[in-house]
Amino acid sequence: MSLLDRHSGFVHALREAGLPVSVAEGLDAVRALGHLDLIDREGLRTAYAATLVKRPTHRPQFDLLFDLWFPAALGAGEGNADRDPAHRSGKPPALDPEVQAMRGELFELLLSGDEEAMRAFARMAVARYGRSPNGQSWFSSGVLRAMSADTLMASLLQAVLSERGGVEEAAARRMFRNRMGAFEQAVGTEVRRRIAEDTGVERTGRATVKPPLEQLDFNRATRTDLAELRRQVHPLARRLASRLAQRNRLGDRGRLDFRRTVRASLATGGVPLTTHFKPKRPHKPELVILCDASDSCQSFAHFTLLLTFALREQFTKVRAFAFIDSTDEITKYFAPGSDVVEAMRRMTREADLVWLTGRSNYGHAFKTFDDKYRDAVTSRTSLLILGDARSNYGPLALPIVRRMAETARHAYWLNPERPRDWDTGDSAASTYGDVIEMHECRNLTQLAEFVELLA
Repeated sequence: MSLLDRHSGFVHALREAGLPVSVAEGLDAVRALGHLDLIDREGLRTAYAATLVKRPTHRPQFDLLFDLWFPAALGAGEGNADRDPAHRSGKPPALDPEVQAMRGELFELLLSGDEEAMRAFARMAVARYGRSPNGQSWFSSGVLRAMSADTLMASLLQAVLSERGGVEEAAARRMFRNRMGAFEQAVGTEVRRRIAEDTGVERTGRATVKPPLEQLDFNRATRTDLAELRRQVHPLARRLASRLAQRNRLGDRGRLDFRRTVRASLATGGVPLTTHFKPKRPHKPELVILCDASDSCQSFAHFTLLLTFALREQFTKVRAFAFIDSTDEITKYFAPGSDVVEAMRRMTREADLVWLTGRSNYGHAFKTFDDKYRDAVTSRTSLLILGDARSNYGPLALPIVRRMAETARHAYWLNPERPRDWDTGDSAASTYGDVIEMHECRNLTQLAEFVELLA
């Protein structure tokens, strides 16, 4: 593969992974390559990162793809990695003399912190212990299990601390944890490189690189992703609140003040005519949220409620309701100053959301809302419905939804599914979409864009 093909493929892979890379930025990267020694791989990485990466949160995806498209080694790697990768002694790893020798070498590397030597050692370890038993693929788990870097911590601490403890021990422990993490990362990088050589770099990139956090589907997030998403909600809310407040201050001027305009024109006989406008009255809408709290929408509803209540100052009043096959008001769980994550847990435990089956029943949920909370939706209300519109083939209560949409000042429906999945199976997305404006909303980026329309 030529350098031009590799560059084009790398830029395309970044775009596929969700990083916004323009044509101009790709050309900037090419110009930067002309000033580099292409043998200097880390210099190459720095030049690409400087020209193509816009946000710190995009750097992990960039580094994963860079290591795939510009690998540190080819084939078996270098030096000791050329040993027979199929070697097995038949002894348990803990009793294998060769494993013990390699663990000794790893101990010295963790003690010295030599990053380049660590990467070379990782290549050798993957060559020996990373191949699956059937020889068809590569895995990190066999390498990490054989090396058991965590079990070296006590010896490492003893080597650097002797009898000293306290703060120094905590710092040393943190340093070695970081070095062990770097070793595990080097093993993962080498395993991905090996898989890419076997199956193709494009396929490996698509399978291993997750989209940036702000583009990650709520319903596909892991537990670690969910924790990071929660941390992102409040900074996002602050940015949006600042932007919305500025837009309210600098928005379009109010209606024409005809009386002032005519009076001012008398002095000049109407030539020229200077128009005068009434001051714009800032409008803060009331907000009513109806969210599907069933398993299929739980993560989506969680983060939409988090962001909405973080933006509470942008609305005169916020009332929230959750439903599965019945509906209950959950505003009380989100009192000012309350922990929103704990509020979500209380909602799950205490709210009366189940009527009969505990499966989504939009028709009965809307009917319950209309019977108990009809006065919540007024001409000053922005109505927001969150859900995938999958009612398990039950009734839809379209007349009630239509009346709510006509009564409200604005009415929107956020659907966490891709439009291509709407109307498949038990989805009634288009049927509801004919009554109330429906938007796709699967990630933080789409949610932030929508909130700007709402306020």
